[in-house]
Amino acid sequence: MKKFIQLGAVTLALTTSQMTLADWVKDAAQAAEVKTIQLRQHIHQYPELGNMEVNTSKLVQKELKAYGIQVKTGFAKTGVIGILKGGKPGPVMALRADMDALPMQEKTNLSFASKVKAIYQGKESPVMHGCGHDAHTAILLGAAKVLAQHKDQIAGTVVFVFQPAEEGGADIDNFSEGHLIGSRKMISDGAFKDLQPEVIFGLHVIAGIPSGHLHYKTGAILNSADNLKITVNGQQVHGSMPWAGRDPIVASAQMINNLQTVVSRRSDLTQGMGVVSIGQIQAGTAGNIIPEQVSMLGTIRSNNEQVRDNILKTIPQVVEHTAAANDVKAKVEIATYAPVTMNDETLTEVMVPTLKQAANGNVKILNNNASASEDFAYYGKLMPSLFVFLGATPANQDMSKAAPNHSPFFIVDDATLKTGVESHVRFILDYPNVASQVQTAWKNKALKK
Repeated sequence: MKKFIQLGAVTLALTTSQMTLADWVKDAAQAAEVKTIQLRQHIHQYPELGNMEVNTSKLVQKELKAYGIQVKTGFAKTGVIGILKGGKPGPVMALRADMDALPMQEKTNLSFASKVKAIYQGKESPVMHGCGHDAHTAILLGAAKVLAQHKDQIAGTVVFVFQPAEEGGADIDNFSEGHLIGSRKMISDGAFKDLQPEVIFGLHVIAGIPSGHLHYKTGAILNSADNLKITVNGQQVHGSMPWAGRDPIVASAQMINNLQTVVSRRSDLTQGMGVVSIGQIQAGTAGNIIPEQVSMLGTIRSNNEQVRDNILKTIPQVVEHTAAANDVKAKVEIATYAPVTMNDETLTEVMVPTLKQAANGNVKILNNNASASEDFAYYGKLMPSLFVFLGATPANQDMSKAAPNHSPFFIVDDATLKTGVESHVRFILDYPNVASQVQTAWKNKALKK
């Protein structure tokens, strides 16, 4: 017997046996909850920075091996790949979690709060899991345990991707060497060389969404991110006689203002949005000396690749022409971090029933993408991908007052972990039933490019 569910232009056929999977999946995720929480709290208490996740990596390897999952290493320094072959033939499917923490002081007063300090960019810094990657790692380990215990129910092969340095590396120049970390390095180091997944799933815990709730949308779910560095060289002179030199500070101020017109006057905002922000300015040694040089660092974000490309092309023109108008020299450097994170339309639509089962119906379609960025986007360049948000704030709290991700007060409610585990498990169990639809649409889209 089949039940047909209409989702936009996609019709999903669910067999009776598929629909009764909830009988054991929910129970299995519940049974794994205590262990998942223990893992998450341990990882939280002992966080490690990007490219330095040595002990976290060892923990992941130990757990996967204990579950009977094949383990491969040698990717992106501390990355781990787990491989689990199901009891039935089917596609190769990937699940991804990131493992790294942030260089920041924790102020949560949790019993398992971090007291760790480590070297970041050559200086000692407090370390905290202020974005929720501890939860992501524990959730994927919990899902791995459940899937390994029920591998006879899996149609296909599961690739577990434990990735380092999503937030950047502690030991490299993230501006010039970003390709040496995170998902890009996992891919270039051959994480999928021997076993290429045809689909990948990921999730991110988010403050301000109730625990156990899942939010999603098709298309752009997170912005692109590119790093901007501008160096302006003038001629140093006493502040009382600026005409005798060339002022890079005034020129830089004009550049910052003019950069805003790259979005407001030079971008087609019917296609999407863009943001250019300067977050750091360094110049001068005294108030009465016009310095020789100004250096600026900034970030570029967009939810549309055409808008993004136009911004990246236009910024050097604006800066260089502003420099010429002020008789100073300017050097513009742009370093790519991540493309727009895109949810494959067909994959997203056919997995909606899966999300609803995992979250007990507590699922919401987002009207807009989130403004942050994720290097998960690079996996989506290789295969259909789906990235969803999992609520991290206790349901009885005021969502508007929840400390956001990257705050020293950021907290993940452990009660949400079992929903994350169940989501991953259901992604793997349900995808084979819709694989042909997803792959056909993916190939047709590729032919149109």
